[in-house]
Amino acid sequence: MLKVLAEGEAFQSPCALLLGGFDGFHTGHGTLLSEAKKTGLPVGLTTISGGKTGGDLFTFQERETVFDREGFSFVIELPFSDALKNTPAEAFLGALFARLNVRAIFCGEDFRFGKDAGGTPELLKRAAPCPVTVLPLKTENGEKIAVSAIKKRLAEGNVAAANKELRGGFFVQGIVEHGRQVGRSYGFPTLNVSYPARKFPLRDGVYAGFAETPAGNYPAIVNLGARPTFALDEKKVEAYLKGFDGDLYGAEVRIYFTEFLRPVMKFSGKEALQAQLLKDIECV
Repeated sequence: MLKVLAEGEAFQSPCALLLGGFDGFHTGHGTLLSEAKKTGLPVGLTTISGGKTGGDLFTFQERETVFDREGFSFVIELPFSDALKNTPAEAFLGALFARLNVRAIFCGEDFRFGKDAGGTPELLKRAAPCPVTVLPLKTENGEKIAVSAIKKRLAEGNVAAANKELRGGFFVQGIVEHGRQVGRSYGFPTLNVSYPARKFPLRDGVYAGFAETPAGNYPAIVNLGARPTFALDEKKVEAYLKGFDGDLYGAEVRIYFTEFLRPVMKFSGKEALQAQLLKDIECV
């Protein structure tokens, strides 16, 4: 069970630590975790939210889902505030190590931290109370595996390619809201979840995917964006769950996107929309 350390809270047991921003967890990050697990110690990590162009891949709550599945013991969540931005590298490390009984540290060769990104792996090695392992960046087809590259694919709607590098895949986590129940009236009841305001914008469109719900997991057709057929401009995640019949209002769910099917379209009426949805459902 992942423990989220509150501000100033300590993790007393001897542990291994991954240092970085960790906006989600990609296959490059996975090499750090594999090495850390070899220590036999509980493994934790730092994660930073905010400060990135276009938004974060995942909210803190979504990251907790990812980190828990990866087997981390604890996480230290750091909002990218002015205070964090202006903390000197040595002071950042001092405050961090005061909270942990850390016996091994792992980071990538491009890890930077502290004010003006002045902290480097070399400084970390000098300041750390334990051995520091710095691993080279992982590449795929000559390209560095990085959050920036994953974001580029998501902006294009190429979620299938992004998911090959993003461990666990791209998803939206949220509470099912009461919608207009229009879908129910023409045979396609949907669940509605808000797209987090600071989350990186996946290209609007209709996607194949699946939903993790308290009632089980279901294949899904997911509409992300406006609903022009009904003159609605608000961006929403609206998912039709194949094979589900029930009520999930107020429940926390995760909607995963696996393949871009088509752009959002305006249909002439109910019959045309129904016909297209029947075609979409054949894709899941």
